[in-house]
Amino acid sequence: MHVDLDTLATALYVKVDDEMKASPQLNRWRPKVGLTPKITDAELITVAVMQVLLRFHDESRWIRYARKALIHLFPYLPKQPGYNKRLRALGTQLTHLIAVLAVDTDLWQHPIRLADSTPVQCGTSRTTAQNSDLAGWAGYGYCASHSRRFWGLRLHLVTTVHGLPVAYALTHPTVDERDVLVDLVSLHPAMFDHPDGLILAVDKGYRDRLTETWLNETGITVVRPAYRNEPPRPGRMLLRAVRQTIESVNDTLKDQLGLEHHGGRTTTGVTVRVLQRILALTAAIWHKLAHRPTDHALADRLRPLNPWNRSSRCVARGRG
Repeated sequence: MHVDLDTLATALYVKVDDEMKASPQLNRWRPKVGLTPKITDAELITVAVMQVLLRFHDESRWIRYARKALIHLFPYLPKQPGYNKRLRALGTQLTHLIAVLAVDTDLWQHPIRLADSTPVQCGTSRTTAQNSDLAGWAGYGYCASHSRRFWGLRLHLVTTVHGLPVAYALTHPTVDERDVLVDLVSLHPAMFDHPDGLILAVDKGYRDRLTETWLNETGITVVRPAYRNEPPRPGRMLLRAVRQTIESVNDTLKDQLGLEHHGGRTTTGVTVRVLQRILALTAAIWHKLAHRPTDHALADRLRPLNPWNRSSRCVARGRG
């Protein structure tokens, strides 16, 4: 694996492992008597992020590759069924870690937020739509950007002007975007708070006088396209300048990080795979901008031991 990705994997593991140990509620219950997992949740999450960054959409191909390319970091990796099962049980942890990495940078304190949504296709045939376990949550929607209908979900994403995700939601494609935005602001008040007031740039799908009034009362100034029957609104130049950012984030998630090829067939499967990609995007931005220990300190935290010694792990730290 490339040296830069080795460093990212090391830094991310250290951060995730420390957070998991500092937050006992993130650690799943295990019986006191029984087999100890050969790979920790922190290691598995790091491997899952590497899968996305290295553009492996198929888990079986990824495990075959990782067992050769990542053996110097992770001497043991489960087979594909075990990897999939463990990963699907980590939705809560992935959600928590996305927020942890976001606030570990200074970017989330920037006073401008961008909101947009993008389709997450989950099937292409009528048979899939009728028989899928996602039926009811997923549904038919329309993508105005590509002038096409799709069957699946809609990912609502709020980012900083730098592309750092700060809030997100997966919904049925026909759910009102304005209602989703209100819910995101209500559920994540810290991410929409700024001492000098926050500016939220949205497209026409989120504009609504009642919603705008509610956001203004919470200290958020909305920058949106004007209605046909109203004069040009302040901030239209800002809107033009920053709209490309959220479009770039959506393109990155879909084209580079494989959101279009998530492969999820159940509610849990789709949710975890979307979170996996948002975490990978957040981790890449965090790694580039956040203050991190020196490479020597990181190497001490993630140094491969003897892979034949089952009692030792790839991390030179006690496991208990």
